[in-house]
Amino acid sequence: MRQGLSADLIARILGGAPKYTMDELEALFPPRTLPDGAFVTRFAPSPTGFMHLGGLYGALIDCKLAQQSGGVFMLRIEDTDTKREVASAVDIIVKSLDRFGLKYNNDPAYGPYHQSDRRDIYHSVVADLMARGFAYPCFMNADDMESIRENQKAAGFATGIYGEFARDRDLTEEEIIAHLDAGEKPTIRLYSDGNPERRIFCKDAVRGSIGFPENNEDLVLIKSNDGLPTYHFAHLVDDHFMRTTHVVRGEEWLPSFPLHVALFRKMGWTPPMYIHTSTIDKIDSETGKQRKLSKRKDPEANVEYFIADGWPVEAVLEYLGNIAASGYEEAKAKGAVKSIWDYEMRPKKIPMSGALFDMKKLEWWAKEFIATLPVSDLSARVAAWAAEYGTDTEKMQVADVDYLTAVLGIERDNPKRIRKDFITWRQTLETVAFFWDALYQANTEFEYNRDALREFLAVYNPADDKDTWWNKIVAIAEKLGVKNGDVAMNLRVALSGRAFTPDLYSIITVMGEARVRSRIGELLK
Repeated sequence: MRQGLSADLIARILGGAPKYTMDELEALFPPRTLPDGAFVTRFAPSPTGFMHLGGLYGALIDCKLAQQSGGVFMLRIEDTDTKREVASAVDIIVKSLDRFGLKYNNDPAYGPYHQSDRRDIYHSVVADLMARGFAYPCFMNADDMESIRENQKAAGFATGIYGEFARDRDLTEEEIIAHLDAGEKPTIRLYSDGNPERRIFCKDAVRGSIGFPENNEDLVLIKSNDGLPTYHFAHLVDDHFMRTTHVVRGEEWLPSFPLHVALFRKMGWTPPMYIHTSTIDKIDSETGKQRKLSKRKDPEANVEYFIADGWPVEAVLEYLGNIAASGYEEAKAKGAVKSIWDYEMRPKKIPMSGALFDMKKLEWWAKEFIATLPVSDLSARVAAWAAEYGTDTEKMQVADVDYLTAVLGIERDNPKRIRKDFITWRQTLETVAFFWDALYQANTEFEYNRDALREFLAVYNPADDKDTWWNKIVAIAEKLGVKNGDVAMNLRVALSGRAFTPDLYSIITVMGEARVRSRIGELLK
């Protein structure tokens, strides 16, 4: 059995004695008291920029699995890669989760929840690994490792620090002390005993048991420049002591799966159940092929795109939830559930292949959701969005809330025949723009029957009910020898500039007498 390092040498390597023993850490972060079968999940993004739609998809699954099982959903910030960290990125993550109603519960007893604040915990665990001979200090610099890579390439070997190429894995304590005396700062590497010719079997909740070649690389656990852990080591320690039961992450982490399972086994810990989700894809407009949503190419990859454009957050979640929860759309259509939060999501049913992001399908979900909103709620949401993201024109449209509510209330009084042409808050304001004089555009190509317009103005009374109003339309048509619909179409185009609109009587009622007479009067000039 490999000999571990002495406590004094470990303290010198780490710049101080470890703060905790393993027993103390186990006592400090005990198993959670939760119902049987409860999921403890975490959304663990790196603060490196905007919130990706794929991240929101994973966070929804995390939150849903915890919520439906009576468990805990956490937000953990994986900020150990200081070179890639972007200022304000954490605020963006927190704001995005809040906007979409994904409520997390960061119990202080299992914190802190920023990895950069957990250094003492990582150092205590890596000290245990060094004491047991499972990790070692490595003093190779960038030039050393580049030289090794070049030699490996020339010889046709796989590149990496492993086996005979792991120069410092068997240094004696005296040799280690000599490096330290020379002022060298080591990384801490895993002492791998894996053999790629052997296989390790790892269980994924979606994909079942998967066999991989064993990991044989002596991967970095603690970096030399800042003493912080790599992702591989940090997530291992955090998921154990935060008592995570299920890890939801993208399928791009599958190649690292055997390494992570092996690390848990080295520690003597039970690994959480992993759920590797498929990527969110789209059809590339240039190639016609399916590809992953790109941060660089696709504005819809950024969650902020949907917020700024005024998409109902509930509709976005419903759409993503339907991707993750097979059968949800059918259950909702039958009235068995009202929202994704009422539908049981089963890990085994989460799709393994790339899910195609379809904007047309998202539009359908948005239309369906907006159709369920009371008009007062719809008006309030449109106004709130315009106040934060709208142009001056859109802010003007929502300034008179009563008028906005009346406009948006047209054809929303019959639940069985409710209009479904609103998709986003921005598009909603575009759809009804003609109600505002500053945005109304007269249709100069339409051949108006001016006699019909004059006759209407002569008999128009804003106090008329719908039947009385329509009888007057019929009378005008008879007098002029035209169809009833012709008279109505002339009024429709004159008042809206459009040939297709919601109920004409409602438009006239909402616009009011002054606006109706003014618009028709301008055309008659």
